[in-house]
Amino acid sequence: MVRSDALQVHLKELNSAAAIKPLYVFSGDEPLLMMEAIDQLRAIAKKMGYTEREVLLQERGFDWSQLLNAGQTMSLFGDKRWVELRIPTGKPGRDGAEALKQFSTQIEAQSVGPNGPDTIVCIILPRLDGKTKTSAWFTALDSGPTGQRALSFIAEQVEGNLIAAHQEIQKLGLLHPAGVLTEDQIRSAILKVARYNVFELTEAMLAGDLSRLNRMLDGLKGEGEALVLILWSVTEELRILSKLKAASDAGEPVQQLMRANRIWGNKERLYPMALKRVQPLKLRRAMQVAAGLDRQAKGLHAADLPTDPWDGLRLLGNLLR
Repeated sequence: MVRSDALQVHLKELNSAAAIKPLYVFSGDEPLLMMEAIDQLRAIAKKMGYTEREVLLQERGFDWSQLLNAGQTMSLFGDKRWVELRIPTGKPGRDGAEALKQFSTQIEAQSVGPNGPDTIVCIILPRLDGKTKTSAWFTALDSGPTGQRALSFIAEQVEGNLIAAHQEIQKLGLLHPAGVLTEDQIRSAILKVARYNVFELTEAMLAGDLSRLNRMLDGLKGEGEALVLILWSVTEELRILSKLKAASDAGEPVQQLMRANRIWGNKERLYPMALKRVQPLKLRRAMQVAAGLDRQAKGLHAADLPTDPWDGLRLLGNLLR
């Protein structure tokens, strides 16, 4: 379910196609406000390449297979699609209820890549009564996107701590009966038990994963990790990255360079990505920031840097994004 307050937060977070959802459900008794919200979302989606629009109107004799096909069929011209399903009465009927449940399962099973879903489906309903809100078809729609958010939330909270992850999931089973859990139920029950280490931090930096990097910095700071150790690890990674960047730009093979510098494991995949993504100017600036952070860690003044070195590390990560 998309509510106006949640939608505005979501719209602000839509800085890439990967953040957009394959399914949105709108319901309310103020059609103008609801359409304004839908138009906002559609305008953002259009900028991300969802240029083909299809509108389905549920009325007598409506073919529900159109909805099921909408989530599976690619555009003839390869464009991303925006599909609106309007249910004016809020009563899909028996066939519609089954189709909506099946469609929700279909959406839940999709794997959305960095370019976002091929099709965005927007289901538009009037204000629903209490009985309809507890129906199986509506519960399926309402819990679909929440399930993805809840899984992401759990993964963030228990990252790097498999034993705690198992315990937290067992706890959910004890606290709540069998069935679909709401996001609020999960958030209130799951504890923050993620554990991070410095080496994973540099991997997040090389990957340009700023959200994960910020979570790790918060975790390491909260655990009292020594800033000097983090700076040493980050600076060493920057030094190697700068060395490889200069050599690869001069025409030397990246794989050969990585072998010579003993780059193995996850970093063997991350370094080529970073070398393509990070421009020399930003890399030089990152080295300057690292040098300034080293001065701060020694109690000296560093110009043009945040007063808190932890914020300086976030700035450094942003340069490698």
